[in-house]
Formats: sequence, C-alpha cells, structure tokens
Amino acid sequence: MPLTLAADDPRITWQGQVSLQRAEDWVMPWRLPVEQLGLFPPTELQGRAATAAGVRLAFRSDTTTVSCMVAPQIEEGQVDLYCDGEAYGSVSSCCVDRFGFEGMPAGDKLVELWLPHFAELRLRGLELDEGASVGPAEDDRPRWVTYGSSITHCRSAAGPSTTWPAIVARERSLDLTCLGYGGNCHLEPMVARMIRGLPADFLSMKVGINVYGAATLGPRTFRAAIIGSVRILREGHPETPLAVASPVASPPRERTENAVGFTLQAMREEVADAVEALRAHGDRNVHYVDGLRLFGHDLAHLLPDDLHPNAEGYERLAHNFIREVADPLFAGRAAQPVALSQAWERGLSAPSRR
Repeated sequence: MPLTLAADDPRITWQGQVSLQRAEDWVMPWRLPVEQLGLFPPTELQGRAATAAGVRLAFRSDTTTVSCMVAPQIEEGQVDLYCDGEAYGSVSSCCVDRFGFEGMPAGDKLVELWLPHFAELRLRGLELDEGASVGPAEDDRPRWVTYGSSITHCRSAAGPSTTWPAIVARERSLDLTCLGYGGNCHLEPMVARMIRGLPADFLSMKVGINVYGAATLGPRTFRAAIIGSVRILREGHPETPLAVASPVASPPRERTENAVGFTLQAMREEVADAVEALRAHGDRNVHYVDGLRLFGHDLAHLLPDDLHPNAEGYERLAHNFIREVADPLFAGRAAQPVALSQAWERGLSAPSRR
C-alpha cells in the first residue's frame, strides 16, 4: 500500500503562498490573506491571487514516485517536479483528480512540486512509495517577495518553474513569494499592508503597465501611490533592500497617451522621481531600476502582442534581473526581517508556513 499524506500533513511544507484555505477534504494556496479577501478588490485581483504562481510543495523523502490527489480544475495548468534542485518532469493538472511522477532518483532528497502558475490547485493529499521516509523541507534561503503585473505573473512562460521570478529564485537560491497579479498591479494600499507583514529579506516591485492600461492613476496620483506604498511596507521592512522597476518595453505604448495622458516614457520618469524622493528623505535601501534595462526595445521581437514576453522573453528578463538587481542589490545583503508577531499584529494573520 502506498504511503498516503493528507494535504495538511505537517511533513508537507507549503512555500510561496500568503495563506492557505482549508476545506473538509482539500487545501488551497492563496496569494492574498484568504480570511480578509473582502478587503481586496473582489473580482479580478482575487481571481489572480487564487492561482498558484510561485507556490511549491516541498518535502524530503526517499520515495521514487509521488502522486497528487486533487479536486479537478478546468483551467489549463502544469506542475513541475524538482529533486535536489534538478528538473525531473512536468505533468498537466487540468481536468483530473490525480497526477504524478515516477522514476525519481533513489535515496533521501529534497522533492519540490512547483504548482500551476496560472491555475488554481486544491490538494487532497499525496501518495508516496510504500514504506518511504518523509519529513518537512528545512529552508534557510533568503526570502524574496516580488510584486507586479501579468509580466511578473508570466502566463506564457513554459511552466511554473520557468517564470522569470522562478528562474531568478532557483538560480540565486531564494525562497520566492511571487505577487504577480495579471492585470491587477495598481498599488492598492491593502497590498502594501500585506507585503508589510510578509517575512522578506529582499523586496522588488515592477509598477506601471497596469496603471497605464486601465488608466487607474494619473500624473497627479501615480508618483504619490508609489511613495505611499513604499512607506507602508517600510513599516515592516525598514532596512530591507527594495528595487522599484519601471515598465519594460512596449513599443505601441511608449509615446502614446492613455486616457489620463500618460505614456510609458513619462511613467518611467515618475517612478525614478518617486524613488529619488524616497532616498532624499532617508531611505537609502530603495533603488530605482529602469525597466528598459530588464527588457528593452532590443528584445521587442520576443513580445508577440507588443506587451507580454514569450517563454524565451521571460528567460531573458530573468537573467537581466539577475544582472541588474539580484547580484548587485541582493547578494550578501540579507536584512533581518521584522518579527512575525510584531508585523502581523498590525492587521493581517500570519502566513501559513511550516
């Protein structure tokens, strides 16, 4: 008989989520605090936060097989398997109640399942080899929280482990929390409050393109929203290195005004001015990153819709982020996170992490 683990078994480590929703027979990760969803924009943001971008299941085991029992979902999704950091395959999670992997290497190892980055997943349990050893994954890697739009959510990446934040995290050994919300990076104060309470050694945010597309903020309010969001999250992370990136290249939007008179060129100036103002008022650990340094016009051929990178484009963005941000700003500069009891007493329940 295979060894069966319930979804909330303490030997399974959930990573990358903000909270966990527990039903009678399944557990689902969220990238918002599930007990406070009513305080966040109700439709699109919550829908994007229900997808499992950057979320992993991890444990140590000598099993050579793993099966995931799930509540069937209709969204197209993929799960990637890694053993001791090496890729061992991918399977679809769409429209099935079970999927799994065989042929994993023998012996004790770290098993990581990267969950679907653009689909929900409700886990009912895991099955491992009969008699397999199993224990929780101990993770002392620096924690990195990144916030952004669909370009951080990365729908067109080849899989959940090859979004640009996932590539950066795997290559620089970071414990990722990805707050990429397709179409929904609008600098809401409640998102800043949430980030304020999350454990983090490094922070980054890439802002502007959703604000441009939906015209939710204009020249009067965009810079102020950036400054306000940074000051809110600084209440929980006063010294944590923080990179604030402006929009990447999008040729049709560079000089075309949106409904409130913004162009992407003007938005980059506003983001730079906001960071300069923050630094002038004493925040020496906030850094401006020109989005064109991450994904410039030389890569426009990797934008099939003139807005979103394709799978190759996300890989290029990842390595540019490593060069421009992770290596110069993050390496060797881990800040001591604020105590969770102190951070979360400000209004959010502690995230579910084992």
